[in-house]
Amino acid sequence: MNVVALSGSIVGSKTRTAINYTVQSLSESYPDAEITVIDLADYHIQFSDGRNYLEYEGDTKYVAETLMDADTIIIGTPIFQASIPATLKNIFDLLPQQAFLDKVVSIIVTAGSPKHYLIAEQQLKPILTYMKAQIVPTYVFIEEKDFYRKEITNDDVLLRLDRLVEDTMVLSETYAKVREAEEAKYDF
Repeated sequence: MNVVALSGSIVGSKTRTAINYTVQSLSESYPDAEITVIDLADYHIQFSDGRNYLEYEGDTKYVAETLMDADTIIIGTPIFQASIPATLKNIFDLLPQQAFLDKVVSIIVTAGSPKHYLIAEQQLKPILTYMKAQIVPTYVFIEEKDFYRKEITNDDVLLRLDRLVEDTMVLSETYAKVREAEEAKYDF
């Protein structure tokens, strides 16, 4: 199973902290998974200009191709000004409309206020649905108060992240089996 963990911002540390914990949990629970971490802060990504994602070069091409090759994607995003960051939206704009077809996608949200808990429901999930993702129904919402010195200090959040990993992988494995069974129906 090819899993990509995407930290969808170029600033701050909380989303990357949550992604790091999630990747650690994933690698401990599912040692056979191939895990790639993409932190957008580590890459120079061009703005989408409508080209096919294969026509981009450098970091932009690498990030787009890595996401397209993934079986499963875990998206971590902060909430800025009651919205997902432009850097994450740009990634979606770089990809084709059906980029997440047959991919399972789960969500981790970090925010400074509990007032932003519906941003994933109102903004992120509609984009992922439009791009044909199989979305893990529950997501993990983490507030500013749950962090201290670049560590998650709330045990409930850690348990919810562990559960998100489990739900994501169970759903991914289930969809893979369903697709294999459908493909086995054909003789060619």
